[in-house]
Order: sequence, then C-alpha cells, then structure tokens
Amino acid sequence: MSHRAHAVSRRRLLLGSLAAAGAGVLVNRSFTAERPAVTHRRATSGDDAVEPNWKERVTVTVGPREADLVGSSDKVLQAAVDYVSRLGGGTVHVLPGTYRLRNAVYLSSKVRLLGSGPDSVLMKEPSETTKLAADSDWFDQEVTLVEPGGFRIGDGVCLRTKNPSDGGKEVLKRTLVARDGNRFKLDRPLRENLWLMGDATCASLFPILSGENISNLVIENLTLDGNKERNENLDGNHAGCIFLQDCTRIVIRGMTARNYNGDGISWQICHDVTVENCHSHDHIGLGLHPGSGSQRPLIKNNRMERNDIGLFFCWGVKYGLAEGNKIKDSRSYGISIGHRDNENLIVENDVLRSGKVGVLFRAERGKDFAPHRNRLERNRIVDSGSEAGVAVDVQGETQEVAISGNQIQETRAPAQRVGIRLGPMTSEITLTDNRVVGFSRDIEDLRAT
Repeated sequence: MSHRAHAVSRRRLLLGSLAAAGAGVLVNRSFTAERPAVTHRRATSGDDAVEPNWKERVTVTVGPREADLVGSSDKVLQAAVDYVSRLGGGTVHVLPGTYRLRNAVYLSSKVRLLGSGPDSVLMKEPSETTKLAADSDWFDQEVTLVEPGGFRIGDGVCLRTKNPSDGGKEVLKRTLVARDGNRFKLDRPLRENLWLMGDATCASLFPILSGENISNLVIENLTLDGNKERNENLDGNHAGCIFLQDCTRIVIRGMTARNYNGDGISWQICHDVTVENCHSHDHIGLGLHPGSGSQRPLIKNNRMERNDIGLFFCWGVKYGLAEGNKIKDSRSYGISIGHRDNENLIVENDVLRSGKVGVLFRAERGKDFAPHRNRLERNRIVDSGSEAGVAVDVQGETQEVAISGNQIQETRAPAQRVGIRLGPMTSEITLTDNRVVGFSRDIEDLRAT
C-alpha cells in the first residue's frame, strides 16, 4: 500500500471510531469516579481542609504576674490574641486575675481563648458619655467631644445619632487612636453623618469579647462581667458580654456572662455556633441571642437566669437545637421565637417562673414572617406570667408547630392563667401527650371562637 493510501485508510478508521463513540458504541462513561481519599495529611500552603491534627500548637499565657505577657488590661489580652493569630492560631490562656477593660478584646480565627473559670474575670470599666462639640461628616475619621476628660487613646467607643432624614438611630463602634485636645481620631472612617442636629453622642461602650468575619474560634472557661450598674445600655444588636458578627464555626463553652447592660451572649448572622454549659445571668437584655440569619445554632445545657428574655430567636434562625437548658426568672419571656425562625427543635428544657409567658411564638407581620415548622418537645414549663399569664402562647399566623410531651404546670392559684393558647389565625398546630395541670384553662383555642 502506498504512503498516500495508508494515510487515507487511517483517516477513515479514525472517523469511524469517532462516529461509533458518538453513538455510544465505543466508550461507556455512565459510571462516576471518586477522588482518592487523603491518607497522608501534610501542611500545604493555602490548604486547611485536611491539615494534620498537630499535638502541640502555640500557647501564650496572660496574667497579672508570672505569665508570658504580664498585665491586667484589654491591651495585654489583645496583644496575646494578635500574637497567636499571627502564627496561624493557638491558645491564649488567661490566668487567674481580674482584668479591667477599656475596649473590647477583638478575637481572631483559629484562636482558643481559655480562662481559669471563676478566677479569670474580665470586667468592663464604667462608661463615660458626652455630646459631640462639632459636626462630623460621613467621610471624616475624627470627632470633637464636649467633655473629653473621661476618654483616653485606645478606648472603645459607641457613637450614636439620629438620622436627620428619617429620625432613625445610627450606631457606630470605633476606637480612639489619636488626640489633640478635645479632637480624637478614629481607627476607621465614620461612613455616617454625626451632626449636632441629630443629638450625636460618644460613649465608652463596647462588647467585652468581640469577633467579626472570623471562623474556627473557641472561647471557654472565662467569667465576663458587664458592670451594668456603672454602664449605659447598648443592645444586643451591637454588643454584649460576647458579641459576634458574620462568623462561622464558633464554640462558646463553660463561660459565665453576667451583669451586662444589654445582652449576655449575642451572635448575628453567624452559622454553626455552639453554646454549651454556659451561665448567662442578670442582664438588662437577653441571656442568649441567636441573631438574624444565624443557621444551625446548637444551644445545650446552659443556664439563663434573671434576664429580660432567656433565649431569644431573632430573625431567620433556622435548623437550630436548644436542648437541656435551664431558663429561670426571666422578666418577660423564657423563650421567644418569631420572624422566619423555622425548622428549630426546642427539647427537654426547663422554663421556670417567666414574668409574662413561658414560651412565646411571636405574632410578627403576617404568615410569610411567622415562625413555622418548629417543634416544642418534652420541656418543663412552670409558673409562667402574672394572674393572666400563659405558659405557651402561639400567636399570629404561625403554622405547622408540634407541641408534644411537655409538662406544663402552674403551682400557684389557677386565677386566669392559661396552659396553651392558640391564636385565632394559627393553623396546623399539633398538640400531643402534653401534661397540663393547675390552670384556669388548660388549652385556649381562639380559632374556634
């Protein structure tokens, strides 16, 4: 065969093979392959998915004496966190002592902040408040204070004003980083107008521990004291003994959070947060506050005592578990769940002596905003509200809620008290195997009236 004839024959064979493959004759790729399993983990640049589980990591001790970093202020705590973070993560061990804070301790990813239980106390210093002496525009990075005497460089501050357009409240958290008389430079620009016409003020208010846009953080075995008698209020959308914003994979364990003029532990748009074996008590606001948009919170074996609300599900909290918690003496509600808080399980909690309602399913602004498909199972709800109190109050257009196996009890006089109340617009509420005793009306179903 000539060279030309051989080439033509090869082309015909190739075209025939491609045609057969297109018809599914030559190759069958119906199976799905899997990547090989990682059998030997190594530290590789930029790859933290399968990093080895190192037996020893960086540990820095902080304490008033005989520590790697000696001191008892927020500065020494912050220095330890920053040092450990710079080395890729590790443990900051807070030794026994009382640490007085003029600013929040800002936490970092892959850091474990470990205390010494009740012997490690982080206390917020008393707050100072003054009006602004001059306007600051949104592009400015400084403020001028009427009475600057109580403020120092390094202080954490909260700047508040009324929006001149709609009267709404604007709240900014900053740090004072430089000073000339009564003028202070801020660590970041304002990005809001702080005008005298809006009654702009500056107050030394901040969370005790704060984290923003971080992940893989562990906080455990510390006592946090908000010193509420000597501090103004700053609500849980901005602060608390612990305040987290836009974080993931957080563990808060064995903590005591007390006496904050606001919330105890608040996390906003944070996912896969575990809070367990903590004691959050005597706050002006909320004991535990899984905040807006937070997915899959795990809230187990905590104590919440003498707060306005013990456990508050904010907006859009989904797929959460609250189990084995003891919620006592809340001034308003033991547990409150509302705006698009769906698919949560509240199980085997003690909710005792709530001031208004034991467990409240909030009314919200319509069916699309109500809390749906939640389960309230095997809880003990005792002595809720005043003489007209309600143990479990399902309001608004709440749908598909299962209330089962709960012990709902009133040990005081029945008066006008109600065990379970179903609002007139609720639907598909399932009640099974609940033990309801001691009430004027065990179940008040307003849908039937």
